[in-house]
Amino acid sequence: MKPLDRAYFARPTLQVARDLIGVLLVRERGGGRLIGRIVETEAYTGDDPAMHGWKATFGDDGVVRPEGRAADLFVAPATAYVYRIYYTNWLLNVVTEPEGTAGAVLIRALQPVEGIERMRAHRPDSIRRERDLTNGPGKLTQALGIDDATFHGTDLTGPPLYFAEDDMPKPEIAASSRIGLTRGVERPWRFFVPENPFVSPGVPSDVKQARKEAKRRGRS
Repeated sequence: MKPLDRAYFARPTLQVARDLIGVLLVRERGGGRLIGRIVETEAYTGDDPAMHGWKATFGDDGVVRPEGRAADLFVAPATAYVYRIYYTNWLLNVVTEPEGTAGAVLIRALQPVEGIERMRAHRPDSIRRERDLTNGPGKLTQALGIDDATFHGTDLTGPPLYFAEDDMPKPEIAASSRIGLTRGVERPWRFFVPENPFVSPGVPSDVKQARKEAKRRGRS
């Protein structure tokens, strides 16, 4: 198992997001390891209207200005960008592109590989199916014990949290619109392993938008 170095992430965001499919996310904790294989990612770039950033300023050129917490998207590649959604779930992103250029990849889903019982202990007692441990961005951070206070702004090229490659062959990769967005829905920047049960169950944003529009037309 070989940890990925900083140069791996200092590349175009879309390329990194696709290449991370099949890569291992490793969390070393309490003398043990929790490991999951990445089966779903999403890419976000500096010219993307859906890019997450608090108090970001968009200029006429569409580039995000490094103001407020959005500045953390311009830091060195392989840095963790962790934020909370819906006041309950932490989401793990890894910063991409050369330093000074905004970019990040959201880790959306993992297939557990090692430490499954410990992952289960971190998740609610109601979790019965193994797939529900890590089949969503908020679920996987809970299962691996990842939060803002511990990991935001940290280096992801070595312990206690890092990405690594092993000898497993690369899986088939499919692409779709990202999930849960109202802007940038036309961009097919979600990458995932088709038919993998650990991929998150969300509906791609363009499909969801089309369904709403069809329903609206049906009422008129």
